[in-house]
Amino acid sequence: MSENSTINPSMEESWKEVLTKEFQSNYFKSLKTFLVEERKKHIIYPPASRIFASFNYTPFKKVKVVLLGQDPYHGQGQANGLCFSVSDGIPHPPSLQNIFKELNSDLGIPIPKTGNLEPWTKQGVLLLNATLTVRANQAGSHQKHGWEEFTDAAIRALSEQRKGLVFLLWGKFAQAKEVLIDKTKHHILKAPHPSPFSVHTGYFGCKHFSKTNELLKKEGVAEINWNISPS
Repeated sequence: MSENSTINPSMEESWKEVLTKEFQSNYFKSLKTFLVEERKKHIIYPPASRIFASFNYTPFKKVKVVLLGQDPYHGQGQANGLCFSVSDGIPHPPSLQNIFKELNSDLGIPIPKTGNLEPWTKQGVLLLNATLTVRANQAGSHQKHGWEEFTDAAIRALSEQRKGLVFLLWGKFAQAKEVLIDKTKHHILKAPHPSPFSVHTGYFGCKHFSKTNELLKKEGVAEINWNISPS
């Protein structure tokens, strides 16, 4: 991550316009300084070009579904800027394995070889982590440095300026973001986190993929094709 790429983030234009005040804020300036210093001493994931991938793949006006994660993966080669997603050729982390198991149970979709969820983003699924960077092998290391304020602003903007979105809140951390969402305008589906520690307490069987499509259909918008395997 060069200093320049950190200070002048590349982001899809509609999101850049929506979040312009955030980029100019004091907390974001502090965050940029923090990231520059971190990069001098540590390996940071995801790569600089992928930090804003969730925004770049899913423009503001194209968002139909919001899936909230907490941190990027902190293992080598795992984080690709989309929550729960890994790039082609990377083994599926446990939470992603469980997401695919639920998808198979809910809609009969075969478990794919790839864990790359980009096909969802191109259909309007915003795969947003609350914290957009992490130090290698140190989970949560970039929390409380400003990213949460930035991503909260993105959620708040979607709530205020859009209508009929489906928010998938898996686990207590994501569910704490419910206060940012106008429930009179949007749909909220809640379940335990798909991690091995909580998946058997109600994530399996939540049927959020089919329920999301039912809600989108009622809103009169195209449903999501959750099958990411090439046809």
